[in-house]
Parts: sequence; structure tokens; C-alpha cells
Amino acid sequence: MTVTSEHILKALRAVQDPDLKRDIVSLGFIKHLTIEGGKVAFQIELTTPACPVKDLLREEARTAVAAIPGVTSVEIGMTSQVRSSVALPPTMGPLAIKNIVPIASGKGGVGKSTVSANLALALARSGARVGLMDADVYGPSIPTILGIPHQQPEVDAQNRISPIEQYGIKVVSMGFFMKPEEAVIWRGPMLHKTVQQFLGGVLWGELDYLLVDLPPGTGDVQLSLCQTIPITGAVIVSTPQDVALNVAQKAVAMFKKLNAPILGVIENMSYYVCAHCGTREDIFGTGGARQIAQRLELPFLGEIPLATPIRVASDAGKPVILTEPASPGAQAFVKAAEQLAAQVSIRALQSETVKVTF
Repeated sequence: MTVTSEHILKALRAVQDPDLKRDIVSLGFIKHLTIEGGKVAFQIELTTPACPVKDLLREEARTAVAAIPGVTSVEIGMTSQVRSSVALPPTMGPLAIKNIVPIASGKGGVGKSTVSANLALALARSGARVGLMDADVYGPSIPTILGIPHQQPEVDAQNRISPIEQYGIKVVSMGFFMKPEEAVIWRGPMLHKTVQQFLGGVLWGELDYLLVDLPPGTGDVQLSLCQTIPITGAVIVSTPQDVALNVAQKAVAMFKKLNAPILGVIENMSYYVCAHCGTREDIFGTGGARQIAQRLELPFLGEIPLATPIRVASDAGKPVILTEPASPGAQAFVKAAEQLAAQVSIRALQSETVKVTF
């Protein structure tokens, strides 16, 4: 039997992306298919380098093609091309940002900035082009977490800011423009102007993901961001305790009122494992954020442990993703980043469907 491209594509239509709920042929994942006798080679182009089912899709595709009579070998290359989920308005200038993801919390003290930094680094280490915008103007901590507290970004003649590059990501923060002992005491118009400057006045270049570390609560910065630019969707960070969860629901309600999608919920400080005896303790309770996500019909992106290495690494300016990549804390961030990337891909596919439909 002579193997043809029709045989290969028919077999590959049986392989479905479990997140996007479609087969990899109709999704346009199959690229550069070649057949030489019984030797078959092709690429699977995913919608994110952080795809959580990358290995599963490769093996299912290999099995499906290898079962075709006449096929003697299957060579599969894995690539990625992040798709855009937002159409930026002309007023934002020539921005080349595919996805904008604000990281929010209902209250302070839940580790939102630590989560933001480690998610950004996890996405970057997967091969994505990532920016991190520290919009927490009242208490900018991203420069400290990333080890760049004293950096001064360059500003060109057109008043455009060059982001600081650290650990493979591009960073802008209010902390770069204020002294450590200074406090920001601004009303809404100044906050709105800062958000606009950090979006349209920064030389971000081409980005697959721009993560935005928001101030805690439901205030002017959140409102300005959602009114200034279309966002891919927000991530809500909470701890398991009831008081944090109650306030987290207010953040969810705020984004819904602003007609902003929500990509999911992350439970930080989810549990503690004793380094000496290995006993797990649920210091702040357990599973609360997952239950909130289920009740509100939102994706649950993952749970991050309360762990000393995460705190020590953040204080030292080199997050745990970099210092202890094999640790449970780092692996939890990687899994959460993969789930986030999957939700972004789902949003992008929905946007493409809307464009085709109309």
C-alpha cells in the first residue's frame, strides 16, 4: 500500500486536543508533512510552548500514524505559535502584544506578586516571549522579587520607556520611578495616565503574553486597564481561608461587571509540608479556591504550597522557578502556568471563531 497525505491526515483527525476540544488537523496544527516511501515526518504546531498536553498529543499522533499499513517510521517535531486573543485599538499605537493577562486579588497579602513573577518566568522558560507590567502603583514589589530594585529604564526623545530585561522577561514597574521611601498618593486620573503610559508608552516589542500585576482590591487601576485595552482574561489569586475567598469573589464580580473574561483561579499558600517529617498541614484551610471556582464555573488553574524556598527566593531577587526548578513549589508554578496558557489558547480559538462567523 502506498502511503498518502490523505491517509496521514485521516489518521491524525482521531487525535484531539483535550483543551480545545477539536482534532489537531482541523485546528491547523499539522505542518510540513512529508512522505518518503514508508517514512513519514511532520510538525505539530501548538498554540503555546507551555502546552500541558504536548507529550500526550505527540504520542497519540505517533501511534495513530504508525498504525497505517505501509508506514515504517514516524518523525514528529513539536513547535508552537501563540495565537492572539485580543484586537488592540489604534489608539495604543503599534503594539505587538498577543495576549494581556491581569493577575488580580481581592485583598492584599495573598502573594499575588510572587505568583505573577513566577508565572511569567515559567512561561518564558517554556519558550514564550513574556512581559511583566507591575501596575501595583501603591506597593510595587516586582523589582525586588526579580532582583532589579535599583534599575532605571531608558526613556527616549519621544518619552517612550525601554523595559528592563531580567531572566528572559521584559519588566516595567512604578518602582523604577520612585524612591524606596516614597509613597504614591494619586487620584484616579493620574492612575489612569500611568496605566496608559505603561501600555502604549513602553517599547514592549513582540510579546506572546503580557502579565499585569494589579494592586489588590477593586479600584481605579483595574477600571482603567479594562477600559483602556481589551484583555484576554484575568487570573484571580486567593488563599484558602474564608475571608480571602469572600473578597476574591468581589474581584470576580468586578471583572464580570466590566465585561472582562476570567481565565481562572489560583490558590496560593494552599498547604504546608513540614521539611522534617513530611506531614502536610492545611494552615489556612484547604480547597476553598477550588470550590469557589467550581461554584462560579471558572477554571481552577492550580494550588501553590506555602513553602520557605518560595519566600526566600523572592526576597533574594531570584524566584524559586530559577533557584529550585525541581522543588514542589516551582513545579506547582509550572503547572499553573501551563493551565493558564491552555485557557489563553481557548480564548484565542474562541476569538478566531467569532471572526470567522461574522
